[in-house]
Amino acid sequence: MNEPIAKYFHTGIIHPMAYPQVMKGEGPILETLKKILDDEYFGAVEVTWMKDDAVRAEAAKMLKTAHVDVVFAGQPPLLSQKLDLNAADSTERQKAVDQCKNSVDQAYELGAKILAVLSGPVPADGDKAAAVDRLADSLIQVCKYAASKGNLVVSLETFDYDIDKKCLIGPTSEAVALAKRVTAECQNFGLTVDLSHQPMLNESIKHMISTAAPYLVHTHIGNCVLDECQGPAYGDQHPAFGCDCGLNDVDEVVEFLDNLMEIGFFNKDLPTSMPVVSFEVKPLPGEDSDIVVSGAKRVLNEAWARL
Repeated sequence: MNEPIAKYFHTGIIHPMAYPQVMKGEGPILETLKKILDDEYFGAVEVTWMKDDAVRAEAAKMLKTAHVDVVFAGQPPLLSQKLDLNAADSTERQKAVDQCKNSVDQAYELGAKILAVLSGPVPADGDKAAAVDRLADSLIQVCKYAASKGNLVVSLETFDYDIDKKCLIGPTSEAVALAKRVTAECQNFGLTVDLSHQPMLNESIKHMISTAAPYLVHTHIGNCVLDECQGPAYGDQHPAFGCDCGLNDVDEVVEFLDNLMEIGFFNKDLPTSMPVVSFEVKPLPGEDSDIVVSGAKRVLNEAWARL
């Protein structure tokens, strides 16, 4: 592709994944966020909860000054606290809904246009239909709360259902069925798909993207390892592109982008100022975050040149 990436989408990066020391809402949030915002390669950034009010206020200033699209990653507070939007126990489910509402509040403070969340695990009792009913109710509650405060869109990211996170949602077709239910009551809802999760879902890239197309508002690209001998890289760990036994690299990014073009994603009217394609990459033990990020940029540059 001879035209610049920026004509089609904003390249984003998930801050708490690239710099996992901030995943729990603490740590060197401003210092590491500044590294991303100083880099004009990124037109978007995905941030997560920030427990300190003063840190969050300063981050909001930085994000506004940097002129980037902002997405709020609501997955870390749910995962780190083991909260479940489809929990059978009503008290536990309410905790998850309340956390998502708190994420809505922080998303507005930080200028985000999308709040990404995930379902809880596949239910132990095997009653998936009841769990989907509870999840739909939870998402509708969160969407209505978000809509009462502005134009924030809530997006459900699909995850593996039998390997690592073992989430209820899950297969892309099931995500679409859920999206139909939620959008019947709330228009501020969509789906996020992730190239890193595609091998774990046992779906082709084309199937994942074309199936999600009507509700797709946001995307991630990254790598995945399903060879258990690779230890810390195995499962939903988003290792660097090019790692040993990795299933996604330049060729798969080319295919992912080509399919996004085919469904018209880059011409879609979306909550962000431009479509967002974010790197979800994380350093393995002993790796340097900045080098992992630089490697991801090289992969995207090469993939774009091949289109």
